[in-house]
This record gives sequence, C-alpha cells and structure tokens, in this order.
Amino acid sequence: MKRNLYKHLIVAVVCLLLNLGYASAQTVKWDSTYRPGKYVEIVNKFKADPISKKNFVFLGNSITAGTDWAKLLALPQAKNRGISGDITFGVLERLQEIIDGKPEKVFILIGINDISRNIPDSVILRNYKTMISRIRKGSKKTQIYFNTLLPVNSSFGKFKNHYNKDEHILWLNDEIKKFTAKNVTVIDLYSNFIDQDKHLRAELTKDGLHLIPEGYKVWADFLNKTGYLK
Repeated sequence: MKRNLYKHLIVAVVCLLLNLGYASAQTVKWDSTYRPGKYVEIVNKFKADPISKKNFVFLGNSITAGTDWAKLLALPQAKNRGISGDITFGVLERLQEIIDGKPEKVFILIGINDISRNIPDSVILRNYKTMISRIRKGSKKTQIYFNTLLPVNSSFGKFKNHYNKDEHILWLNDEIKKFTAKNVTVIDLYSNFIDQDKHLRAELTKDGLHLIPEGYKVWADFLNKTGYLK
C-alpha cells in the first residue's frame, strides 16, 4: 500500500513539474528596457532643439517620425518628436524634455511597437495614462491630443511581428476612446485609415505599417478639417 502511495506521489509530482514547465513555456516575454539603436543620439538632437510654449509637438515612433510636420501642415511651430522603433517606455523616458518646454499642444501616437514586442495591453494602457498624468501635472496649459492606433495590413508581409494582432489594436483603441481627462482630446485616426476589411488601406502604405505621402495627406486633411490645429 505504501508502495502504491509512493508511486502516486511520484506521478503527481512529475505531472506538476510538467505542467509548470508548459506554463513557463507559454509565458510571453517582454522587455521594458528596449530602446532603438539611435535612441540616445536622437534624444540628444531633440534636446539641442528645445521646445517652447508656442510649439505643437508630434510625439511617437517611426509613423510620427516619417514626415516633416511643419511642412506638411504649413505650421512652422510644429516639432517632430518621433523616434523609429520607439515604445511607450521610451516615450516616458524622454517625456520630461517635452513637459519642460510647456508646448501649446502635443499629439501622441505610440503603441504599435509595444504590441509587436508582446508588451501586455494593460501595461501599454497604464503607460498611456502615465503620459497624460505627467503632462497635465507638469504643463497644465498644454492641450493633449491622444491618437488611436493605426491599423496594419499583413498582405505586405514585411513586418510580421506587427501583423495579425488586430485584437490588441482594437482593445487599446477602445480604451483610448474612454480618455476624458481635462485638456485631453481623443483623435480617432484608425477609422480614417481602414479599408473594407479593417486593414490599413493599401494605397496609403509602403509596407503595411508605415505611411507614404498619400497617407500623411489623409492625416493632415483630417487634422485641418477637425480644427485641432487652431
């Protein structure tokens, strides 16, 4: 009887270890410390071109970095604070430079690289809220415009880590739409860029993730139409 009990105990322990190993294997790893290769270099360039109270700041990753906002919008006071490959943790790390400048407006679009790097949606959302809180606390008169994430288009096949994660984009966008804090305006970019299949419109992108000039024109026309630049 003791031998049978011992066997059952061994089997139970083995099963437990196997289950723990399986659970561990299923745990998705993510890294909050990741920064793009030229992050420090670009941040230093930003610091050499300080922000003032008259500026409209466009803050984000490569999608923001991919155009000359001052030229695109005929808005000399626009400043580009996009860094290719950046994530929400990188934006938080460099946010103080923007807060210290106390710009008139800041337009934020960030998060698709977080999704591609398996950072949990809840963490991304927490970082969004931290950005808003810090700006509101440190630069009370700055108007914050928070953009919903753009769709992607997997038919291009170039950024596989960014594709087929639409449920994350949609969940975050739904949460962004709930932002109702003082001095915060939500801009629903997503709905301006989707095709009938809810993918990024193919004629506006070169790779299913980044925009081409026609895409930025859609963005600019939308901003001008809504009056967010006044």
